[in-house]
Amino acid sequence: MSIHSFQAPGAVVMIRPHRFHPNPETAHDNGFQSLPGGRGDAEVAAAAHAEVTAAAARLEQAGVDVHLFEDHGERDTPDSVFPNNWFSTHSGGHVALYPMYSPNRRRERRGDVIEMLKARYRVQDVIDYSGLEPDGLFLEGTGAMVLDHIDRVAYTARSNRASEVMLERFCTHFNFEPLVFSTAGEGGQPTYHTNVMMCIATQFAMAGFDLITDPARRAEVRRRLEESGRSVIALSGQQIASFAGNAIELTGKQGRVLALSSRAAESLTREQRKVIEKFAQLLPLPVPTIELAGGSVRCMLAGIHLGKR
Repeated sequence: MSIHSFQAPGAVVMIRPHRFHPNPETAHDNGFQSLPGGRGDAEVAAAAHAEVTAAAARLEQAGVDVHLFEDHGERDTPDSVFPNNWFSTHSGGHVALYPMYSPNRRRERRGDVIEMLKARYRVQDVIDYSGLEPDGLFLEGTGAMVLDHIDRVAYTARSNRASEVMLERFCTHFNFEPLVFSTAGEGGQPTYHTNVMMCIATQFAMAGFDLITDPARRAEVRRRLEESGRSVIALSGQQIASFAGNAIELTGKQGRVLALSSRAAESLTREQRKVIEKFAQLLPLPVPTIELAGGSVRCMLAGIHLGKR
C-alpha cells in the first residue's frame, strides 16, 4: 500500500435507510439540520433510500468498493445513514468503535458490519470505547475528528460530541497527535462535527478557517496543513453551509476522486475547482434529502483503511 492510499481509501461502508428522517435528538446542537418542508415521512424516507442507492451505484461506477448494508428502521435509528460516526478503520488492521452523544445514535452500532470487515479485510483488533457513554465521554468517530492519516494529526473541533479526554485516549491508542480548537458559526454555536468544516485529502485540504474562534489557533491549523505539503483551500461560511467541507477523497479505478454532494460542488468557485482537479476528479452526488439531517456525503461514507484478505 503506497503512502498516498493511507488518506484515500478504495472501499467504504454505506447504510441504506428505509425509515430516514431528521433526528429530533440531535437538532439542538446541529445547526445544519433542517425540516422536510411539508413532505410526509414516507416521502422523505423513500427519497433518502433512492439517494443512497444512486450514490452507491455512482461510487461503484468510479471504481470504489461499496459495502452496502440495509437499515429497515426497527430500532429507531434515524441517523444510521451516517456510519462514520460509530466506527473507523486504520492501517495495520485496527478498528475503533465510538461512544455516541445521542442515545438513539448508540443503537446504530451493528455487529454485522464488523463481522464483514473481519471476513473481508485483515483486522487485528477492535478497540471498543462505547462503554464510556455512561461516563459522559463521547467521540463521534471521523465526524468529530478529521484525520490526517499521513502526518498522523487528529484535527478536532470542541463540541458535545468530542470529549478531549476521549480524544486523548484515541490518539494514544492509534498514534495521532490531537489538534483541538474552538469554533463558532453565525449564531455563536460550535460546529457539531469537525468534518462539516474540514476535508483533508492526499495533496490538498479544505477548511472553514473563519469558524475557528482563536486567531492564533486558526493560524496554527492553517500552518500545519500547509506544512504537510498540501494545497490549502479556504472555504467561506456559505460554502460550509452548503456542505463543501463535508467531502472525502477516495481511490477509484482511474485514480483519486473527491466525493461530495452536488450542492457542495456547486458552491465551489472556479479557482477552487481548479486546485482540486489537479489532484482528484470531482464526484458530485445528489443527496438533498440526506442533508436535511445535518450531514452530507462525507458523513455517509465510512472509509476502509484495511488490507484485503
